[in-house]
Amino acid sequence: MKDIRQQHGLTIAEVAERANISRGMLSKIENNLVSTSLDTLEQLANSLGVTISRLFQGYNLPTGGAQLVKSGQGMEVVRRGTRNGHTYHLLAYDQGPKKLFEPFLITLEDPEEEFPSFEHAGTEFLYMLEGELGYRVGEEVYTLRPGDALTFRGEIPHRPEVHAKLPIRFLSIIHYDNDEELHDHE
Repeated sequence: MKDIRQQHGLTIAEVAERANISRGMLSKIENNLVSTSLDTLEQLANSLGVTISRLFQGYNLPTGGAQLVKSGQGMEVVRRGTRNGHTYHLLAYDQGPKKLFEPFLITLEDPEEEFPSFEHAGTEFLYMLEGELGYRVGEEVYTLRPGDALTFRGEIPHRPEVHAKLPIRFLSIIHYDNDEELHDHE
């Protein structure tokens, strides 16, 4: 993040103001002194004019060009408004100058947890691994069991709604259309 900020000729104060966080917090994030939420990372990426994936470019990338993320080793990220019992593990970090897709392993363990509706660019693909979940897309609620897949446009409001059988684990892969994303330099 610091390298990207410096490449763009931006100060910590400028990026912190654009991302709506304190200068001290940005400094701690840049120096790996604190963990931060996915929402804060997204604000920082937006303030730098890059994608979240760009912040992880080159992270854990072997020389063969393929990236292996071993079981349980995906980077854990936190979404705004979530409590204990809801985890996101980002399963790929380096995608080049354009964000093409974001794969997450999502685990839900709190039966009382409620979620805000999510809306974003691209197409989202869910694949159930464990448990049973009622997942709302627009006006419909779909019951998902292991082996079920659900695909929908990201701009339609969507969220997990009914925790039918815990624990719940599913893959969420968001694919971004080429014309929806901008190059980092723009």
